[in-house]
Amino acid sequence: MEAVRQRHQCPERVLFFWPKDFTFVCPTEIAEFGRLNSEFADRDAQVLGASVDNEFVHYAWRIQHADLLDLPFPMLSDLKRELASALGILSQDGVAQRVTFIVDPDGVVQFAMVTAGDVGRNVSEVLRVLDALQTDELCACNWQKGQPTINAAELMTQAA
Repeated sequence: MEAVRQRHQCPERVLFFWPKDFTFVCPTEIAEFGRLNSEFADRDAQVLGASVDNEFVHYAWRIQHADLLDLPFPMLSDLKRELASALGILSQDGVAQRVTFIVDPDGVVQFAMVTAGDVGRNVSEVLRVLDALQTDELCACNWQKGQPTINAAELMTQAA
């Protein structure tokens, strides 16, 4: 258990990209990350949102959209598209794809999810995966926090 606690001294990061500001699906996701931000913080995870729009566009969008006004996490600008390009998520039309990453304290991507541009992501699923990753155990399909994890050694012993 000490290794698990030690691993989580540095925060994990949940980095999500959306294609463009002033669109219709994106603010629903951004607002949901905002609503669940305390759940991520309780798990020592920092939420970061990003698009290729600049900080002025972010600001204009936030002051015009009630759900984006008081976000508890930063909206990052990847105006030069360096991060989106490095991550391989820049679409052919020059915007970031709708992608979510969970990055561990060592900077290693442990989870990546890409959804179609017209389909919003499930923020609760990102939280569920974060919970599973933080167990440092094997987690079955549809595993939920509080459920037992898979004990491979026990299963191997039973099989023998």
